[in-house]
Amino acid sequence: MSGPVRTDVLVVGGGPVGLAAALHARRAGHDVLVVDRRTGVIDKACGEGLLPGALAAVRELGVDPPGHPLTGISYRDARRHADHAFDAGPGRGVRRTALHAALRERALAAGVVIEHATVRTLHQDAHGVDVEVDRSHDGHARADDPGPGPGAGRRAGLRADWVLGCDGLHSTVRRLAGLDAPPRGRTRYGLRTHYRLAPWTDLVEVHWAAAAEAYVTPVAPDVVGVAVLGPRGPGDPDAFGELAERLRGAPVLGRVRGAGPLRQRARRRTAGRVRLVGDASGYVDALTGEGVRVGLAQAAAVVHHLADADAYERAWARATRDYRVLTSGLLAWAGSPARRAIVPAASAAPWLYAAVVERLAR
Repeated sequence: MSGPVRTDVLVVGGGPVGLAAALHARRAGHDVLVVDRRTGVIDKACGEGLLPGALAAVRELGVDPPGHPLTGISYRDARRHADHAFDAGPGRGVRRTALHAALRERALAAGVVIEHATVRTLHQDAHGVDVEVDRSHDGHARADDPGPGPGAGRRAGLRADWVLGCDGLHSTVRRLAGLDAPPRGRTRYGLRTHYRLAPWTDLVEVHWAAAAEAYVTPVAPDVVGVAVLGPRGPGDPDAFGELAERLRGAPVLGRVRGAGPLRQRARRRTAGRVRLVGDASGYVDALTGEGVRVGLAQAAAVVHHLADADAYERAWARATRDYRVLTSGLLAWAGSPARRAIVPAASAAPWLYAAVVERLAR
C-alpha cells in the first residue's frame, strides 16, 4: 500500500450534514475529503420537511433545492386538530434525494473531494488521525468527474488533521473513537413511503394513532411522503383513519425505507482530533422533525470550533438544547397513558402549541 493520502479535514459520511460540514470547512480554507460507503445520490428514511430555519441554513450554503412550500404544522387525531402557521414564512418539503443532489453538486463545485469508501480503522496521535479505508472504486468525485471510476476494492490509508464523524445513527466513527454509549429508553423505528398523490394541504400533518405517529409532508406537486414512527413494524396506515382514506389506492413510489433504532447516545462529541456531528453525535427521536436543522447547526459549529473541543461541546449543547428538551418531553408524554391527550391539549391551548412550533421552526 502506498503512502497515505493527506487532507486537512476528513468527513466520514456524505449525507446532507456531512456535505454541509464539508462546505463550511472549505469556506474556512481547508482541504476536504468526504468518504461514504454509499455511491451516488443518497436516500434515507426521514420526514423530508425543511422547517424555516433549516431552509434558511441550506440557502446560506448556496443551495435552493426544489420542493413544495410548507406553511405550518398540524397535529391531528380522529376527532380534532391543532394548526399553526410559521411566523417566519414557509419552509419547504424536499425529497431527500433532491436535497442530497443539490448539496453534493455545491460541494463538488466548491472543491470538496468525495470518495466511495468504507472506514475500517481509526488511530490518532497529537498531530492527526490515520484512517484505513476499504475502497470499492478507484477514483475521486470532483466537479468535472462526479462519478466513481471502476476498479477493484482495496485498502488505503488516509491521514487527516481532523476527522468529522457525520455517518449517522449507527456511526462507525463514534464506535472506533470509543464514544459509543448504551441507549436508554424505548426502542422506536421509522418507515418512510412516497405516494403519487397531489398534496391536499401545505401543512406538515402529524397524525396521532394509539401507538404510532405519521408525518405527512408534501414534497412535490404530485408526491407526498409519509413517515411513520413507533415500535418495530409501525407501518400500517390503516391505523390513522383520515390519513388512511386519503392514501387508499394511491400508487407507491419506489421502495419503503426504514431507520432505527432511533435513540442513540454518545459519551461526548469529541475525542482528540475526532468530532461527531449530526445523528452520529446522539439522537433522541424524529418526533419533532428537527433532524436536518439541528444537524446543519452542528456542521457550522464544528468547523468554527474545530481546534477547541470544549468550545464545540458547548456549541453542540446550545444548538441541540431545544431539540433534546422538547423531543424528550414529548416522547415521554407520547409513551405514557396520557398519550391520547396530546392533540386535545394542543387544540385547547393554541398559544402553547404555537410557541412550541415556533421554537422548532426557527
